[in-house]
Amino acid sequence: MKNILIASTSTIHGSGYLEYMLPELTIFFKNANNILFIPYARPSGISYDEYTKKATEAFSKINKTTKGIHEFENPIEAIKNAEAIFVGGGNTFVLTYQLYKNNLVETLQTTIKNGTPYLGTSAGSNICGLTIKTTNDMPIVYPPSFNALAFVPFNINPHYLDPDTNSTHMGETRETRIKEFHNFNTPPVVGLREGSWLQVHDNSIVLKGTLTARVFEYNKVPYEIKTGTELNHLK
Repeated sequence: MKNILIASTSTIHGSGYLEYMLPELTIFFKNANNILFIPYARPSGISYDEYTKKATEAFSKINKTTKGIHEFENPIEAIKNAEAIFVGGGNTFVLTYQLYKNNLVETLQTTIKNGTPYLGTSAGSNICGLTIKTTNDMPIVYPPSFNALAFVPFNINPHYLDPDTNSTHMGETRETRIKEFHNFNTPPVVGLREGSWLQVHDNSIVLKGTLTARVFEYNKVPYEIKTGTELNHLK
């Protein structure tokens, strides 16, 4: 039975790391004292130790301990034995590359589908979809595959931004990029705005937070969904 939170971001404007989610995480991780942190995405290129320290400080506020997967001699066994797992944001290509390099993809899929609580933010949310093809990140490394963990039957676009009509920026919008994706791919894409997350419990997928999300389906006009909406119909 899957028990997953797929968050657009770890940090919203004016808030500390994971701070806006701590009330939700207190409930979500109520049966876990120790959280296995996977720091592979390395935002801004920080080290695994630096990133783990950041996560540890955040979770200490809800009386949870944290240990980085890089601190274990056997990362596969670390995942299998974890009480709960958190995969942080950063670069999705770097994250995916490292998961494949360490042969962790199948172990993560099995462990999470068997009920171990999983929290993903940003890149850690991207890998919950079918593929990582709708990430906003630069492909600075080349993973063996773009296929992701497929915890939900669609792709995710964290940090989704609406077009700014007052901006002088003439580049592509997120919506334009997702339309380009659908020229070559058919899976739906859910654009998660900052401060929103998906709550996955078994076969139920529900939008949470205070904002709407934007849904892109192949050969359909994009549309908005309200918080509390079930998304398990998307395929």
